[in-house]
Amino acid sequence: LLHYADGEKAYILAPKGMNVGDHVSNGAKADIKPGNALPLRYMPVGTVVHNVELRPGQGGKMARSAGVGVQLVAKDGDYATLRLPSTEMRRVLIDCRATVGEVGNAEHELIKIGKAGRNRWKGVRPQTRGVAMNPVDHPLGGGEGKTSGGRPPVSPWGKPESRTRDGKKASQKLIVRRRRSGKGRR
Repeated sequence: LLHYADGEKAYILAPKGMNVGDHVSNGAKADIKPGNALPLRYMPVGTVVHNVELRPGQGGKMARSAGVGVQLVAKDGDYATLRLPSTEMRRVLIDCRATVGEVGNAEHELIKIGKAGRNRWKGVRPQTRGVAMNPVDHPLGGGEGKTSGGRPPVSPWGKPESRTRDGKKASQKLIVRRRRSGKGRR
């Protein structure tokens, strides 16, 4: 929770190494220290950042999960190249802002929920599979015993739920090296 000089209060993603009472600043003149937000243009190459914008002024979109950081590996012309945790190399406009440091709470992934009730405390409800329902409740329901749905995956209202064709994403052309996925991944 940030407390601004004018009395305004706001939440930010807590960077690793930030403590209560630390001062944070933003803008081109800000120091390169965890929690400070500034355009990539003013950061030295090699800086680890998080909460990166994809378009200037859009607000942070990348590297916002607990324990995640992105490294600034190059700056050329109007673009900065970033190395993401997935090893993907991606270019963003050099005027995009980012916050210095990696996101704190890296142990978040080690938390075990332990029981269904703990998810309920968070407002998460149980999910019943369509094939486990009766035909009156879902298009995939019914059948004797454990049967498969017998048709492509659909929503309870009959709309296709599996892969549907997606338009070309505008930012795909800015990916320098894709993340490795699939069978050959090591």
